[in-house]
Amino acid sequence: MKFHTESAELFVPDGVEPEVALKRTTVLAISAHQDDLEIMAYHGILRCFANPNEWFTGVVVTNGSGSARDNLYANYTDEQMVQVRRQEQKKAATIGEYSSVALLDYPSSAVKDPAGIEPAEDLKRIIESTRPDVIYAHNLADKHDTHVAVTLRTIETLRKLPPECRPQRLLGCEVWRDLDWLCDDDKQALPVDAHENLANALLGVYDSQIAGGKRYDLASMGRRRAHATYHASHGTDETEGLTFAMDLTPLLDTPDRDPADYVATFVQRFADDVNDRMRKLS
Repeated sequence: MKFHTESAELFVPDGVEPEVALKRTTVLAISAHQDDLEIMAYHGILRCFANPNEWFTGVVVTNGSGSARDNLYANYTDEQMVQVRRQEQKKAATIGEYSSVALLDYPSSAVKDPAGIEPAEDLKRIIESTRPDVIYAHNLADKHDTHVAVTLRTIETLRKLPPECRPQRLLGCEVWRDLDWLCDDDKQALPVDAHENLANALLGVYDSQIAGGKRYDLASMGRRRAHATYHASHGTDETEGLTFAMDLTPLLDTPDRDPADYVATFVQRFADDVNDRMRKLS
């Protein structure tokens, strides 16, 4: 498969033809950076792991050149970081037995530009080739501009595709802002407690981030455990790990709906819940 960026590639861990790797895909995740897949879409990775009937493909849209760095990586150039992070993502894809991972290698500026068509065209090719039944993306209340931009480009792309090419579900997941604030009825609670060793291995691959000053491994595992305990105040824990997602599927079912207005409805329901509780108890 040809992508717009000359340095982009499709990595297939088990070495089958790229067309086969894409066609067998049942679960797709579209992320901004290397390691986002393993943080936000572990539920989908688990669904496919060691399952001959399910295959996970990840898409990493940007090159990760702007990541924080310290210790061993303190003096690495942006280009050196790009290469390190690319290799780390490939290691994660191998450990997680992904069908494939597409490294589109765009600068963040290209994704954040609403007029830029090349990232969307690459996403269109991948989605048409995979036709997954679910896509994991960043949630639209994330506080990282590039994350939100990638999901907006994904929604724009999906809206232009015929219905048979769209997933049954589009889930907006947690990275740079968790979704514990959503009202319980609005949360898509995704159990992720199985194969904790795999989760640790996938997150631990990213030495450039961990040794470089960001403990995403500890933070992600801790958040999952915290969600599992704090999700229900009047019941015992049903799982030891949860991630939350925002259901973005209605934005595909009603293609002229403004994504900003859609997210605002979640915020308003949260505000109403807080205010109603205080009024009731005052």
